Amino acid sequence: MSLTVEIKEELGPLWIPSIYESRVRTRKTRSFAIDLPQKENKIDIVHTLLGIQLKARGKLIACPDLATARYLRVFARFGCGNVAVPYDITKISHIADELESAWHTSLLILERETAGESAQLKGRRRGSLLKAMRTEIEDLGAGTLMPEFDTRTKQRGS
Repeated sequence: MSLTVEIKEELGPLWIPSIYESRVRTRKTRSFAIDLPQKENKIDIVHTLLGIQLKARGKLIACPDLATARYLRVFARFGCGNVAVPYDITKISHIADELESAWHTSLLILERETAGESAQLKGRRRGSLLKAMRTEIEDLGAGTLMPEFDTRTKQRGS
């Protein structure tokens, strides 16, 4: 059994794609494009006069608020191209907390399992783990650009 599969099984519902599937894709969402390479990226949240932005590889990605920036940072770290963002902004902060916790837990388990291995092998295993997460999230999809709303209205009778 591969290390990625072992980590996925150990994390269970804390596996990032599982959180994405159960807590994000079951809700109304909008699609968000993250134009970064499909590999691990160092992402910083930057507060500017123009608002909050993600900074990676010399690019700035505008975010509407800090919760959304924290949410998107998790996916941008491992190079997801398009992700679904919950349309209900009151839910984003809680989901971002779960995703960040799952991210750090994944890295701690990876570090524990690769203790004593060479830096090169650790890097390959980390890349494999991130690729598995990215592939599963891409398979789940990012949804539509904007959610569809029920626009039926009742007309009042005279």
